[in-house]
Amino acid sequence: MARELGMNPKKFGSLANEQHEQWKAPLAEFIESCYLKQFKTSVPLNVRSLEQIIQVEEQRSKDKRARKATSSQAVIIGNNVPENFQDFHEFKNEA
Repeated sequence: MARELGMNPKKFGSLANEQHEQWKAPLAEFIESCYLKQFKTSVPLNVRSLEQIIQVEEQRSKDKRARKATSSQAVIIGNNVPENFQDFHEFKNEA
């Protein structure tokens, strides 16, 4: 749940300080209350492990690289000057 909220795990030490600061809620309850406020539900609908998230992100980046490579090939092919381009240019200048 904390990952979906965008919380940084390195900062959990300052959040999980309920022994020294009695007014703070325990970390698990704090994260649950933040999740409830933002998503209006107490449990995530789609629970994914970190490995699954990384795998999806890697696949997305591979697809993006493939699309970029094919689009750059299309630009290179599209910039080739056709054989009759000079004829068209001469016709345009005559008019």
